[in-house]
Amino acid sequence: MNKLTKIGVSALCGSLAGISAANAGDLSVSGGADMTWVSKEKAVTGQPIGIGSNMTFAGSGELDNGWTVDLSIAHANGAAYSNTNIVIGLPGMGDVRIDQGVSGTGIQRMDDMTPNVWEEADGGITAGINKVMGTSAGVTVEVTPSSDVIPEGLTARFAYSKNADSGSVADKGVGGSSGTLESGWDLTLEATDALHGVAGLTLYGGISEIEQQQNAATINGDVSEDVLGIKYAAGGFTVGYQQTNEDTGVTAAASYENTSYGITFNINDDLSVGYNHTESDKSGTSADAEADSIQIAYTMGGASIRVMEQSVTDQTYSTAGTADFDATIVSLGLAF
Repeated sequence: MNKLTKIGVSALCGSLAGISAANAGDLSVSGGADMTWVSKEKAVTGQPIGIGSNMTFAGSGELDNGWTVDLSIAHANGAAYSNTNIVIGLPGMGDVRIDQGVSGTGIQRMDDMTPNVWEEADGGITAGINKVMGTSAGVTVEVTPSSDVIPEGLTARFAYSKNADSGSVADKGVGGSSGTLESGWDLTLEATDALHGVAGLTLYGGISEIEQQQNAATINGDVSEDVLGIKYAAGGFTVGYQQTNEDTGVTAAASYENTSYGITFNINDDLSVGYNHTESDKSGTSADAEADSIQIAYTMGGASIRVMEQSVTDQTYSTAGTADFDATIVSLGLAF
């Protein structure tokens, strides 16, 4: 990791200068690279070798009144913009996160929390499964109260977006709607043993409600989503199960019901194996999209070797013969 110190996070927090002057902070850069080989059974893969790179800029600082400010700017493959968020920490109260509207806030962080050692079941070659998104596609303000406000062992998050599909908006800019979604909110809860007393057990859930432009022909309601899940860890084993539901408000094929489960085992500190399954029932179709994967991950310092055997059935809810396939994915990941 390369670190550029004293870049002046106070400049990043200039809009808060009226509240309190900021002390100079740190700006660090981290990154990684992935190289993969993909082989699809009974199918033409084309070029099977892929290379991905990413980097993240992380800034931090503290205001004179004790508030903390953390900045994260992520770039995915080819230095393509991915996400920006700013987290303001309020002592004794919690965190306020302003997210640029890509992912990782609200109910979207729970789209599949079942345990895995590398990727979700459909995280290799996509199964085309529709998952819960909540307000995450729009610029979102998310509040996370601290344990001084809510019971210890409970993590609560409330996210709000004025326009849930507006995408990112530049400073002093105004973003137009990229679809039919309007304002919406997400509420998620996560409880650990510090709250309920059962060691290794995590319970989680969330709901989302988003207003939507409606017309009788194609859209007849708002968007509603919910998640319920459970994870349990004992020894080297972790198991998990969750279910999500989405009512899109679309007149035809308006709902999805997804079920996911997984189990992982840490053979030692470096070697882990896991199995994951996810399936999705889309109303109005006869095909349920499904994905299964067996994964092995081995780490050695900053390098990770991962192998996934994946099977997809009825990709994107299609019954076509080409919608069923098996694939092998081998990955070498390097962290810098």
